Amino acid sequence: MTFQEVDAKIKQLAAQKGGTGDVIKFQTDEGNIVIDRDGTVHNDDRESDVTIGISAKDLSKLMTGDLNPMTALMFGKINISGDMSLAMKLKDLF
Repeated sequence: MTFQEVDAKIKQLAAQKGGTGDVIKFQTDEGNIVIDRDGTVHNDDRESDVTIGISAKDLSKLMTGDLNPMTALMFGKINISGDMSLAMKLKDLF
């Protein structure tokens, strides 16, 4: 998946399931994807409750199930800053 395809997929999933009540930002080498409190998705760089740093390539692999999130975290492919417990809410979104 390209960054644009991942962005579109996240927008689709967030619209279907609504927001988590928190702001979650994916910060990639190709741009940002920010899921707002109400489930709207933006690509600007705004403040968030949790920021997940990941390459666009690895984010694509996470979205397709080709990369296990725990493995990615253990090998440093994901960096989480802010409220780490909010990252756990992503399993409800995806």
